[in-house]
Amino acid sequence: MTPGINAASKAGISYRIHEYEHDPASTSYGTEAAEKMGVDPARVFKTLVVSVDGKSLAVGVLPVTAMLSLKRIARAAGGKKASMADPQEVQRRTGYVLGGVSPLGQKSRLKTFIDSSAENFDTLFVSAGRRGLEIELSPGDLARLSDGQLVPLQQE
Repeated sequence: MTPGINAASKAGISYRIHEYEHDPASTSYGTEAAEKMGVDPARVFKTLVVSVDGKSLAVGVLPVTAMLSLKRIARAAGGKKASMADPQEVQRRTGYVLGGVSPLGQKSRLKTFIDSSAENFDTLFVSAGRRGLEIELSPGDLARLSDGQLVPLQQE
């Protein structure tokens, strides 16, 4: 069990765990997850952590097929500029390794923004807290558990 799975269990929501053999040579974790689970990549969401105005961290959750708009997430977080966060700071603040960062059960809960395309699906997949482990849940439950806001995050 990971902190992400524990958070879902504790909340009493409906979810399913999907495990697959992670290839250490793979660098596109989300695409690998979609392929190995045999699901539409548009339903597999990646968790990206950004630094907003160099002051705070925020989480963007969006399809693995999409590119994050740094302008959109900065605006959603109430800032002017965003950049990808330092990997060591991401690990320190979330408690997760890159490629296994979950929007659930983070050590320090970060402001979370979920791409509005999530509403197109009954369920979606996000990392459950380690590479090779995904949790399938409804977009509404993801938003409630992560205290996330649904906003457009994809580059146009």
